[in-house]
Amino acid sequence: MSGKKIELYSSEYYLACATGGFLACAPTHSGVLPVDLVKCRLQVKPGLYKGNFDGIRTIIKNEGLLKIFSGIAPTFIGYGLQGAGKYGFYEVFKKRYSDFFGVSNAYVYMLASASAEFLADLALCPFESMKVKIQTTLPPNQVVGLYSHLYSGLVPLWFRQIPYTCVKFTSFEKIVELIYTTFLTKPKEQYTKLQQTGVSFAGGYVAGIFCAIVSHPADVMVSLINNESGKGEAMTAAVSRIYKRIGFKGLWNGLGARIFMIGTLTGCQWLIYDSFKVAMGFPTTGH
Repeated sequence: MSGKKIELYSSEYYLACATGGFLACAPTHSGVLPVDLVKCRLQVKPGLYKGNFDGIRTIIKNEGLLKIFSGIAPTFIGYGLQGAGKYGFYEVFKKRYSDFFGVSNAYVYMLASASAEFLADLALCPFESMKVKIQTTLPPNQVVGLYSHLYSGLVPLWFRQIPYTCVKFTSFEKIVELIYTTFLTKPKEQYTKLQQTGVSFAGGYVAGIFCAIVSHPADVMVSLINNESGKGEAMTAAVSRIYKRIGFKGLWNGLGARIFMIGTLTGCQWLIYDSFKVAMGFPTTGH
């Protein structure tokens, strides 16, 4: 790269991290859209498919190849904006909270990630609602008239995404630390940038599995609320009605598909994000 080096923790640094977050999240969420489509349909209608690959194969056979990428526009835009906010604000809050408390530990990572996700979901929510409706009920040309209901799933989205992101960032930081201190023999700085980003991918993949399990019940509820919104029903009433119908067991519909999806995309997101940071001349995340 040419030009002036960006100073760490400057406004330009945080803007660059937000850009890296967009690049990490928009293509990865779009890339796993076929699995996400199967997952959302299984959450809305359990037993519809036998599994991930059966679902994808059935959709292609019955609805055409392009159908497996239903909702790609709101997915790319929504998760790109969310990724920019999530990673960018995480870097801001991690620095601010570390300076305030005088320590950088799991509690700081958790607080910083929760704060970042709270703001990032304001950008994601309407696009997530569009995506779910496209995938489960309506063709794209009918979604435009549903704008008044696009924030109906915001609170359940917070319940899904904030624990998800707390686990995603906190466990990633701790797993990367564990890899360097326990499984590898040298300090992080003595490994090449390529090796460091490999550690980021491994840490991200394991963190993604934890994320999927912790946030899955709320993910099921978000899918069902977005699928059934537009009935003039209060959010709390909708949650109560849906839970009575599906029960505790129903909150885990589609978990296998989501573990595969979230583990893969989370590993790839950290790989892309830290690769971008390396390209910008920044240190990789963690330890």
